[in-house]
Amino acid sequence: MHRKYLSLLGIKFNPFGPDLPLDALWKSPAVETFCFRVTQQVRDGGFAMISGDPGLGKSVMLRLLADALSKAPEVIVGEVSHPQSGVGDFYRELGDLFGVTLSPHNRWNGFKRLRQRWQQFITQSAYRPILLIDEAQEMNPTVLAELRLLSSKDLDAKQLLMVILCGDQRLPEKLSTPELMSIGSRARARLKATTATVEQLGACLDHVLVAAGNPSLMTPELKRTVCEHAMGNYRVMMGLCNDLLMTQASREHGPPLDEKLFLEVFTPPTATRPTPTKPRRS
Repeated sequence: MHRKYLSLLGIKFNPFGPDLPLDALWKSPAVETFCFRVTQQVRDGGFAMISGDPGLGKSVMLRLLADALSKAPEVIVGEVSHPQSGVGDFYRELGDLFGVTLSPHNRWNGFKRLRQRWQQFITQSAYRPILLIDEAQEMNPTVLAELRLLSSKDLDAKQLLMVILCGDQRLPEKLSTPELMSIGSRARARLKATTATVEQLGACLDHVLVAAGNPSLMTPELKRTVCEHAMGNYRVMMGLCNDLLMTQASREHGPPLDEKLFLEVFTPPTATRPTPTKPRRS
């Protein structure tokens, strides 16, 4: 958003954009508890899972968790960028993330070298290396099974890696199948994103407006109206608010955004009926 409009609206950044700074992300009590559990689990390794329907804040939860994990001393955090990869490309990406040169034609050597790298890190630190996988529902079941074997040692008594899987409702369904049930049962910490209440949406909206520098950008009545129309979905709420903000900026009007603006933007135009013509007399 152009500085001219940020200044006009009294904000430091667009509070309804997709690339919010970390301090603008709202952390619910459930997310706080989940982050605490996972940061404790990093010492032992294993799997954790975030799941839920689209628009309920899963990626935001993963960003907040990644930030909490990065604050621990001497941690290595790798983020998978292509979860749809086959086994060979997945090994190549792991090698790139953890600084291990792998041969595409010798998977056994790659298996050993990655495990040696992780074991070396564990010896030097109190933590396991961390692997974040967003959109994990897209992962090939063979790759997931390979990841379980790759990260397990001493007859499954020791974990060499902390893996956080994040995905939509297809992810827990996939992990409940017989071939992947062994991974699903290892997800000790779980967080399911659920439909938000009006109060939760309101708390999120208040938080982001304060972070943007103008808690009075929207009237209390408008905030309530937007939360009631968002269908419990954070993404829908942000989309509604962004439409209102852009309309206000295009008109070069300052704050606050109010319910009148909401009606102007989202009330469908009333269809006008044609005036009936009187029949002509013959």
